Amino acid sequence: MYLRVTQRRNKGGDVVRYLQLAHNERNERGVPVARVIHTFGREDEVDREALARLVASISRFLEPEAALAAGAPAGFDFLEAREQGRPHVVGALWSELGIGRALARVAGSRRYRREIEREVFAMVAQRTIAPASKLEATRWAPREVVLPGVSELTDDGLYSAMDFLLECSERVQEAVFFSVANLLNSEVDIIFFDTTSTYFEIETDDDEADLDDAGDASDADDQPAGDAPLTEAGLRRLGHSKDHRPDRPQVVIGMAVTRDGVPVRVWVWPGNTSDQTVIESVKDDLGGWKLGRCVWVVDSGFSSQENLRYLQRAGGHYIAGMKLRSGTAEARLALQRQGRYHTVAENMTVKQVIVGDGQARQRFVVARNPREADRDRTRREQTITRLEAELSKLEQTRGKAHEKAACKLRAHRSMGRYLRQTKTGRLMIDRSKIRDEARLDGKYLISTSDDTLTPEDIALGYKNLLEAERGFKDLKGTLLMRPVFHRKEDRIRAHVLVCFLALVIIRVAEIRAGDTWRTIGDELGRIKLGRFRSPDGEFTQRTELTADQRQLLNKLGVPEPPRFGHITPAPAKQP
Repeated sequence: MYLRVTQRRNKGGDVVRYLQLAHNERNERGVPVARVIHTFGREDEVDREALARLVASISRFLEPEAALAAGAPAGFDFLEAREQGRPHVVGALWSELGIGRALARVAGSRRYRREIEREVFAMVAQRTIAPASKLEATRWAPREVVLPGVSELTDDGLYSAMDFLLECSERVQEAVFFSVANLLNSEVDIIFFDTTSTYFEIETDDDEADLDDAGDASDADDQPAGDAPLTEAGLRRLGHSKDHRPDRPQVVIGMAVTRDGVPVRVWVWPGNTSDQTVIESVKDDLGGWKLGRCVWVVDSGFSSQENLRYLQRAGGHYIAGMKLRSGTAEARLALQRQGRYHTVAENMTVKQVIVGDGQARQRFVVARNPREADRDRTRREQTITRLEAELSKLEQTRGKAHEKAACKLRAHRSMGRYLRQTKTGRLMIDRSKIRDEARLDGKYLISTSDDTLTPEDIALGYKNLLEAERGFKDLKGTLLMRPVFHRKEDRIRAHVLVCFLALVIIRVAEIRAGDTWRTIGDELGRIKLGRFRSPDGEFTQRTELTADQRQLLNKLGVPEPPRFGHITPAPAKQP
């Protein structure tokens, strides 16, 4: 299909040109013959706006580069197309959240380059769009995307920006958090806190490795000029791995979020840090933010009596998960106490239990998820079936092979809990243990110090702790926080902070759009900015926006990117 031009001579002898939309068809003899689909009329009288609408309509179904090339004005060469959609939205939210202003304000009277703010922005934008190393950012930013104010980047410049960002980290995080709270009208009376870990591709931790040779195990991305060797034990330590990689050194990352899932603050500790030891520093760090009445929601890993008492200081309260199998007297009483369950959600029933009197009084909520109860029962039945098969095989072995297999079975993580040994040394299934476990199917125990909250508020509030886990999932998945190409302690902390700022931006976008960042990015990624050149100069023009793209930008509260960008006339020719 093509635009066909025909011409005729009128009575006055003038030649008149006509525009037609046509395509070729083969006739019965196999000869291509033009078939006219639509006639636009005389060339000098044609409705050019209608033609432009037709071109724009067709361009919606082309890839952005092809659309730009197809729409290139006559006499212009199409040079390149860079992504504008996602960088435009990230830049708009960056400005709206005041991150750049916070960096400049924190700098104060210190020597501060405008480029530092742009370099930090470039690293955050890269993390949201195409996460990779800082070295890759120096190639990606000037070639693949449109980042206003960002031209050429160097690895040394990015490392300097990371160092500056780390110096400002506390005040920047505080400023960003309250900006988000005001923009989204977020409630900050409940803070959800959890930790995760991320590992490094090295075999020995910083306490054991020869630190002068540590660079051999690191990526060259963290080796700028003048980067002195690490001379003290760093963050990378062996510890309890939540990534199931106990063989790799790691760092522990803590994050506090609001009930909407908006990150509040991030922490980085050595990889051998225990969850039970971080609550005091976390509460103290946020104490100066004047959050008012604050209820902390924490998992069972943080619910020691010392931590819970500390969270109640200065009028604070807690909602804490408790280990059902902890064996404490309070947990046993809470689970044994009779009471009626009340439905608070489609998949949740709860009952309240009060244990003790006076200062020893404790308030618990026992929550039960019927769907999770079914899954627990199914998993246990599968485990018992497998255990019966293993015991049957064990009966058929003798000697050392029998002893080795029996020891392995008793130490098994899932099957070993259902075994008991008779006086004769024979292994048997402990049916009483199965009955005890069945009573806990789908249940979890929650403790709280706040008597003003209803059992429903407590149960649903604790369930929202999943928002912190979702944040960690996005850090590791969407933003690819790992692999970490750094070995110096400050650089590791700064890298996590860059990922944190990226998470704030994508979470704000998700809340406003009501969709995932992946879906948002797929739509925005089709908005490109093309560059054209002719003998008279150069100019840039973006692709036409679709109705869906306009609607998405409206939801995000971000103005449309300008249709035309820079216009650069060709230099005047010397006489």
